[in-house]
Amino acid sequence: MQTLNIVKIGGSIANNEDRLPTFLDNFVAMDHPKILVHGGGSSASDLCKKLGIPIQMKDGRRITDKPALDVAVMVYAGLLNKKIVAKLQGRSTNAIGLSGADLNIIPAKKRNHPTIDFGFVGDITAEDVNTYFIKRLLDEQVVPVFPAITHDTQGQLFNTNADTIASVLAIALSDRYQSTLTYCFEKQGVLRDINDEESWIEEIDHDKYIQLKDEGIIHEGMIPKLDTAFEALQQGVHQVNIKHADNLLNLRGTKLTP
Repeated sequence: MQTLNIVKIGGSIANNEDRLPTFLDNFVAMDHPKILVHGGGSSASDLCKKLGIPIQMKDGRRITDKPALDVAVMVYAGLLNKKIVAKLQGRSTNAIGLSGADLNIIPAKKRNHPTIDFGFVGDITAEDVNTYFIKRLLDEQVVPVFPAITHDTQGQLFNTNADTIASVLAIALSDRYQSTLTYCFEKQGVLRDINDEESWIEEIDHDKYIQLKDEGIIHEGMIPKLDTAFEALQQGVHQVNIKHADNLLNLRGTKLTP
């Protein structure tokens, strides 16, 4: 079975004019087929501040009202997405930017929380992903580039977590490919000590993950990322890695196993 590389980058890379070129050079060097998923939360927050739009958070998760959604779509699916696509084209890599609404690829449902109205935030499942067009693009060696935007098939766009989009795409395509999911960010991997870049853990299975959570070594924002990663492994994804963006092509980082 052919390997498919799904790589997710956060806003700390996508927004950084100094770091993004090195990452894209490495990404281009990866074998086809491949998919890139990107966030960009800090850029959206910066624009919200300039426009006087309040930034609303609850338990570390963004609440997306109508003005905040407009900003997210403009920044994620517009400015950042097209900059990345253009830079990939400049590296002789055919790429296409696709939100979840394009070709109806990633339908979503409005998040239904018992006590919090998250606004225009969409939740997605692998079963709902329309893989036909993705497979066609990959067959033609085109690189799909997905921002954190989905839709409800009735005309409403949603803000959707980019980690989740990457995971769901990896699961949905695992029937045809040996999916490898890589989360790239600004740390060397999962760290035992957040202040020590050399304390990265080489490999974590699910039992060790539970232990590290209980010990408080893994906490806050890393928990939803790792929850999503282990769910992907349980649903057919071959391998998940968490690493620094500069280490995309080497083994340095944290490998997750079931």
